[in-house]
Amino acid sequence: MTEIEKRDAARAFVAEWQDKGYEKGHSQPFWLALLRDVYGVAKPEQQIRFEDQVMLDHTSFIDGYIPETHVLIEQKGQDRDLRKAIKQSDGSLLTPFAQAKRYSANLPYSQRPRWIVTCNFKEFLVYDMENPNGEPEEIKLCDLPEETYRLEFLVDAQNTEVIREMEISIKAGEIVGKLYDALLRQYRDPTNPESLKSLNMLCVRLVFCLYAEDAGIFGRHGIFKDYLKRHPEPADVRKALIELFAVLNQPVAQRDPYMDAALMAFPYVNGGLFEAEGIEIPGFSPEIVELLIHDASEDFDWQSISPTIFGAVFESTLNPETRRSGGMHYTSIENIHKVIDPLFLDDLKDEFDRLKSDPVEKTRNRNLSAFQDKLAGLSFLDPACGSGNFLTESYLSLRRLENELLKVLLGDQILMGAALPSPIKVSIHQFYGIEINDFAVSVGKTALWIAEAQMMKQTEDIIHSHLDFLPLKSYANIAWGNALQIDWEGVVPKAELDFVMGNPPFVGYSLQSKDQKNDLLAVYVDETGKPYKSAGKIDLVAGWYFKAAQLMAGTDIRTAFVSTNSITQGEQVAGVFKPLYQRFGIHLDFAYRTFKWASEASDQAAVHCVIVGFSQRENPGEKWIYSGETSNKVELINPYLVEAPVVFIESNNKPLCDVPQMLKGSSPVDGGHLLLSNEEYIQVLTKEPNTAQFIKPFFGAKEFLHNIKRWCLWLENISPTEIKSSTQILERVKKTREFRLSSSKKATQRYADYPTRFMEIRQPNTNYILIPRHSSENRRYIPLGFMEPSSICGDANILLPDATHYHFGILTSNVHMAWMRTVCGRIKSDYRYSINIVYNNFPWPSPSPAQQVQIETTAGAILAARALYPDCSLADLYDEITMPKELRRAHQANDKAVLAAYGFDKNIRESQCVAELMRRYQELTGK
Repeated sequence: MTEIEKRDAARAFVAEWQDKGYEKGHSQPFWLALLRDVYGVAKPEQQIRFEDQVMLDHTSFIDGYIPETHVLIEQKGQDRDLRKAIKQSDGSLLTPFAQAKRYSANLPYSQRPRWIVTCNFKEFLVYDMENPNGEPEEIKLCDLPEETYRLEFLVDAQNTEVIREMEISIKAGEIVGKLYDALLRQYRDPTNPESLKSLNMLCVRLVFCLYAEDAGIFGRHGIFKDYLKRHPEPADVRKALIELFAVLNQPVAQRDPYMDAALMAFPYVNGGLFEAEGIEIPGFSPEIVELLIHDASEDFDWQSISPTIFGAVFESTLNPETRRSGGMHYTSIENIHKVIDPLFLDDLKDEFDRLKSDPVEKTRNRNLSAFQDKLAGLSFLDPACGSGNFLTESYLSLRRLENELLKVLLGDQILMGAALPSPIKVSIHQFYGIEINDFAVSVGKTALWIAEAQMMKQTEDIIHSHLDFLPLKSYANIAWGNALQIDWEGVVPKAELDFVMGNPPFVGYSLQSKDQKNDLLAVYVDETGKPYKSAGKIDLVAGWYFKAAQLMAGTDIRTAFVSTNSITQGEQVAGVFKPLYQRFGIHLDFAYRTFKWASEASDQAAVHCVIVGFSQRENPGEKWIYSGETSNKVELINPYLVEAPVVFIESNNKPLCDVPQMLKGSSPVDGGHLLLSNEEYIQVLTKEPNTAQFIKPFFGAKEFLHNIKRWCLWLENISPTEIKSSTQILERVKKTREFRLSSSKKATQRYADYPTRFMEIRQPNTNYILIPRHSSENRRYIPLGFMEPSSICGDANILLPDATHYHFGILTSNVHMAWMRTVCGRIKSDYRYSINIVYNNFPWPSPSPAQQVQIETTAGAILAARALYPDCSLADLYDEITMPKELRRAHQANDKAVLAAYGFDKNIRESQCVAELMRRYQELTGK
């Protein structure tokens, strides 16, 4: 179905179902009609299952389940509020989502849903179980005609053709790896950089020959293999290849007319690929000849590889660093499209659909011809292009669109005549790149040539005529250099550029080399040429953002980069984005919130990324925030990637509101000698019972969350006589002193004079609230605790002295958690709570006395609910699957009380809550 047909079908579906909604009688016809009529599933009854049994403490039934796409459906009648709890048969109160999660938890692991959809015939709430604590996407039935894409996940299983291309490309990389290893052993000095460079270029040439013979570029299929077979002695193969490479670089008219016929049969390639560069080619062993002829040629078909994936796999196979890591690195096509689709491809596809639907043939064809010229006039830059996978996939996408256009324009025409020009207008000449690795530049150009050949073959099938691919007439404009040092306009003038995109290096500020740090400091400068104060504490990718913002000045260029999520969280947000907003006037056009970036074939990288699309255009068009497979059209996007005012939550030494000062926990810096495990604690007391007065419970974050007993020597008031009277204490104090003396830090060395004390002591003399500095993203609430002063708080936690139940109620509320989730730093995707960013900048409410009492009451109820389960750790109690109903209800009541204190509607969305908090932050700070 085309998008227009899908929208028309959705309108008919809405008209049919807008007044229906009986849960028992209408549920199955509703979902069958949705899949069949709107999403084109021919036999929906074979795709969706109804009333599957699931065993709880009684037999229950799942309303709907789609195995292929892992979607679980909980259907309610049209009079039900999907966000309100409903009484179950066992007497419990559960929302439809909670009910569905309970079903999910009792399914076999392999059958657990990726998506949970709750529906009441009037709206769909979509929960992405990759982010089970996130806010659901809401889709109104009445909006379905314009938002059919938002339920596309119901039927869009991963494309099998993409999987096949990926597998073939990885297999090709393995073959190249074997060839590389065998050839490397033939070099006289395998460590010589020039020899390695020659080996890389030799592999590029061999791969092109292998692809060209399978794809018909060389004419006869198998021509390269047969040429090699004519030289049965391995010693002759080297000379044969040298002669072949020279011929491939020589126009036919300039060749020796008496040349061997087998050589003369090869076409002229051009493009610089076979230019004589004095590359070193070693002798060939029987193993290498066997690999080339059998493994690489006879037993493998190269024409089905994905140039997008293979280019990166090829590069990483021959890259010493990635070879040492044992993984072949590539960026998945799916992730590339997360960048290029909202940047330009979605708009182009929509425009094409609109133009081709014009019923007047003459007008349609004129407009489509103009649209083809538009496609051919677009220019793209990837300033960190690696092996060119973003450029290659963008080229393929434009050519696929052009081929669809040619189908409409030409119909069943057959183009005849050798003098007729090619109908293809989109060229790899439109794609520019910058790459610091010279070998990756060669691979990127080759990948683009392979992509060009593949798409030309598809065009031939449309026009039913042959097109000449060789000699190469197009040139991939990929420059070799350091993108943070060179002038991007030297690669492509900005007046000729439309889009900047890519996946710049992931290097955190604490991991940067001296050269990388200097590059960033040289780029992130103000109008006077001085580095911004924040330039030393931002990730390397920020340099690409800054240079892109400079390049876009005064243009309509749009940019989208993949980045580690750290630049949109915590203190880095202001450091990275404030100069871009204030100096260059950028705005965000679209964003993908945190997701895992799958970028390796055998060892997938666990990098947590975001995608940020931005420009300086006066009319940026619609703005979108993507989360998982769902999306929301929004009015604005701020640098925290939420729909909220553009604010920068900067480090603040004191709270904005009149609340207690928060502190870090105490740090022993003792080499572990002042701390005791529970086993060590028992041993010490067994030997010296009198030491009990000097031992106190110690809580790091792990001990606090998981009920792990740990202890510490707390020797604040101990006398020298008491130290010497205890062998256990004296020995540990001595080792603490030795540890500090051996430190390279002078401050630590100075504290060797005080070996009985923690190096940093912030322990309060009153009850306090303990907050773990790091906590799992899978928890809706960071578990907080009320602690007595006799419990020592370690520096893996943060503490709030002189705290009351009111403070506890606010801090444990979902309002505060929503703020924390937005502005805190992260380790991967887990929360990293901070004093100066999260707590000190948090806008507290101004409750009435009655509201404050209510919050204190609900806070007490949370603590009471925990006490019902004394044998459970906080980690267990706050697991979203195992959280007891009493505790969840207590938190829900507390959330409601806190919302009332802020004056927020009880049904406010989390994104709306954060937006309002940011507005209040603006008021409090005047920023």
